[in-house]
Amino acid sequence: MYKNLYLKKGKEESLKRFHPWIFSGAVLRIEGEPEEGEVVRVLTSDGNFIAVGYWQIGSIAVRVLDFEDRVIDAAYWEQRLCVAYELRKALGLAGCEGNDTYRLVHGEGDGLPGLVVDVYGRTAVMQAHSVGMHLSRHDIARAIVKVTGEAVANIYYKSETTLPYKADLGPENGFIIGSSTENVATENRLKFYIDWLKGQKTGFFVDQRDNRSLLERYASGRSVLNMFCYTGGFSVYAMRGGAALVHSVDSSAKAIDLTNANMALNFPGDSRHEAFVEDAFKYLDTMGDRYDLIILDPPAFAKHKDSLRQALKGYTRLNAKAFEKIRPGGILFTFSCSQVVSKDHFRMAVFTAAAQSGRRVRILHQLHQPADHPINIYHPEGEYLKGLVLYVE
Repeated sequence: MYKNLYLKKGKEESLKRFHPWIFSGAVLRIEGEPEEGEVVRVLTSDGNFIAVGYWQIGSIAVRVLDFEDRVIDAAYWEQRLCVAYELRKALGLAGCEGNDTYRLVHGEGDGLPGLVVDVYGRTAVMQAHSVGMHLSRHDIARAIVKVTGEAVANIYYKSETTLPYKADLGPENGFIIGSSTENVATENRLKFYIDWLKGQKTGFFVDQRDNRSLLERYASGRSVLNMFCYTGGFSVYAMRGGAALVHSVDSSAKAIDLTNANMALNFPGDSRHEAFVEDAFKYLDTMGDRYDLIILDPPAFAKHKDSLRQALKGYTRLNAKAFEKIRPGGILFTFSCSQVVSKDHFRMAVFTAAAQSGRRVRILHQLHQPADHPINIYHPEGEYLKGLVLYVE
């Protein structure tokens, strides 16, 4: 059966609080020599069972799958994915008319650390962030199709850039169940092209759905600037909200092409929208004061704690530019998706930017990731997206 891993004395305390990570420094010994990605049973130094999970090389030695002594087999995947799917149905996302775009699995938030699954219509895009999940990909894919009653019929595996490179797994992106050329998905009755082949993450930022809907409510009659627009999600919602004009900016020409395609899909021939390939800071420097609704949704400025200080400087500088240029009575939507940047860190960076500008600023909303990106209460590290909606006098 599974090999046993013994913890050093006292190192089981975090597991008693159901935290799903075991760090390498907590490991006393392992019976045998498990391969990376192999399931192990975790025992206290006294030999009492406490968890079962995937063994891996690195600072996180085990990602816990369960705190019951059970076999990780097809029935296990079906049970865990059924719970995840039922939650999305309860949220009105899965099987909902006018919406076929949602996150089915959000790693630790769904008790499946190292696994992300986003659904776009009848296709699910799966990403493994651990060797163990990679090795189980076929069982997981079959379970997704089964628990959704074949509402999801195609599974595209996209893990070339997310797996530990030292594991030397040679993963290849591609369909592992079915196939599809239909890459248009619906979110809140708006349609978007999903580039799961070459796009960032799984092809679309599902995590901003609720925040895009909020933006739509503020857009009427406003001149909107969507910085770091990527596929133009905020821009499309602003258009439906009745914006007077919408400008989308990204340094990637491919992102701008996709933004224009999504705009044509929803608002063909509408002259209110223009898109520009431009560096964000350069555009902010030269744009003047023509906008009274600005969205700042940059890529992660900090991927590791070592870069936190520099990232906070970047957020301060970016927001200071927006405060400097936004019209009086303007609305600023500003975000950070950096996991290592806490809500307090981000708020302080924005506060510093506001103080530097000398503008009167009020917080209207404090934003976060949506309910299909749940946060395991025992794993607060899963809270990564934070944002503020600000009124600027």
